[in-house]
Amino acid sequence: MGEKLFSAVVLVMCVLMLLRLCLGERLRERVDGALRRFGARVRRLGGRAGQWRKWRQSRAAAERGAQEAIRRARHRADRDGNVIRPDSFRKPRKPH
Repeated sequence: MGEKLFSAVVLVMCVLMLLRLCLGERLRERVDGALRRFGARVRRLGGRAGQWRKWRQSRAAAERGAQEAIRRARHRADRDGNVIRPDSFRKPRKPH
C-alpha cells in the first residue's frame, strides 16, 4: 500500500514538472511566484501551530509544577483537624 502511494506521488510530481517545462517563460514565472507565496503561507501557518504547541507544553509544565509543590507541602505538614502544622513551626524560635 505504501509503495503504491509513494510511486503515485512521484508520478504526479514528474508530470507536473514536465508540464512546467512546457509553459512559456512569463507563465512559468507567474506559476513559480504563486507556488512561492503558497509555500510562505504554509510556513507561517506551521509557525503558528508551533507556538500553540509550545504554549500548551508550558501550561502543562506549570500545572505539573504546581501539583508537585502542593504534594510536597502536604507531606511536610501534620494535620490536626482543620489546622495544618508544618514541621518548620516545631523548631525553637530562639536557638540560644
